Amino acid sequence: MQLYYRKTELPFRYPFTISGGRTKTHQPSLLVALQLGNWMGYGEAPAITYYNVTVESMIETIEAKRKMIEKFAFTEPERYWHYLHHLLPNDPFLVCALDIAAWDLFGKMKGQPLYRLWQTEWVNTPVTDYTIGIADIHTMVAKLKEKPWPVYKVKLGTPDDIAIIKALRAETDAAIRVDANAGWTVEQALQLIPALKALGVDMIEQPLAKDNWEGMQILYAQSSIPLFADESCVSEHDVKKCAGHFHGINIKLTKCSGITPALRMIKEARALDLQVMMGSMNEHTVGSAAIAHCMPQLDHIDVDGPLLLAEDIATGLSYDNGHVRITEAPGLGIQLTI
Repeated sequence: MQLYYRKTELPFRYPFTISGGRTKTHQPSLLVALQLGNWMGYGEAPAITYYNVTVESMIETIEAKRKMIEKFAFTEPERYWHYLHHLLPNDPFLVCALDIAAWDLFGKMKGQPLYRLWQTEWVNTPVTDYTIGIADIHTMVAKLKEKPWPVYKVKLGTPDDIAIIKALRAETDAAIRVDANAGWTVEQALQLIPALKALGVDMIEQPLAKDNWEGMQILYAQSSIPLFADESCVSEHDVKKCAGHFHGINIKLTKCSGITPALRMIKEARALDLQVMMGSMNEHTVGSAAIAHCMPQLDHIDVDGPLLLAEDIATGLSYDNGHVRITEAPGLGIQLTI
């Protein structure tokens, strides 16, 4: 195989802020391509400061390991993922990009879209939410009114959390889920949850710090709203721990190191009676298409990266009032526009 890559840095439509005052105006990502004969597969890994991952660090690893990455005798993605997992044990983001590219490549070799390769059907797929980042309440309301949508995900973790949801609820009857990004204490959560329930909030992501398992046991026993793990469920090794602490998990392809382990995480979560969501890390259409193909296997989906970004580098996904449409082209079904 031959490996190609390039850095992308796409602007957000609005500055994107989550709890802790973390704000981004652009999303840097690594785009990779794997070529085998006449086939070319594409993958993406966004750079996330919270996890100390930069595009430059991923490129440095590629250059150090390029010969080993390329020398693998590719036949199918699962074997390649295991090879990469051992070759790059400390680089799940880069492994994810290569794993997505390998699945895209494999789908093209087999002439099928990924969801069909996985023996799933494109029926009863969940609608994607649309994320409203933290800002002053007036701006958050303006974002909602600009984008009528059936499901909103609202970033919280501020002193004004209830006021924010009250203001948004006054403008819409749509479903609202919230994401605290580990921004609450147990005491705060116990106070906030009943008020959020009264305002019609139907899901809470990551209320507490990622390692506060004792606190999550308390919330799990008392919460009237389903609680989903995000920062507490990074890799497949975390799934079992989430049972009895959360009602569901939010799988991020980039964090867990790709499609291959994510498919295993879905199966394990089902066996543990956990609900399954897959979430965005603000991927453009390449990474978002990989998430979208998993939709037939999911209860909830957050694949709004292309909606939050002001520019894109590919086509192949479309959005219609929360419904995500893919093409029936092989692999990811995307076409680069750069």
